[in-house]
Amino acid sequence: MHDLIRTNDPVLISFVESLMRDAGIACMVADSGMSILEGSVGVIPRRILVDPDMASQARRIIADAGLEGELRPWNDRDGQT
Repeated sequence: MHDLIRTNDPVLISFVESLMRDAGIACMVADSGMSILEGSVGVIPRRILVDPDMASQARRIIADAGLEGELRPWNDRDGQT
């Protein structure tokens, strides 16, 4: 899975999920269950993940929505530098 965004902001997570759903791109929010372990401190960010084959399109949609600053950088494993 391609790591798009890491955040503790529930509004951002919901908005990105909505963008992906509207575009027909399946996404997954990982680490949401970690809140049980950390309490309400919010130190473990949630990760929004998409299929690597859809990563370029997902990143473009997020950038078009004005959230480019929230995107994680590409890495070698993703096929980009």
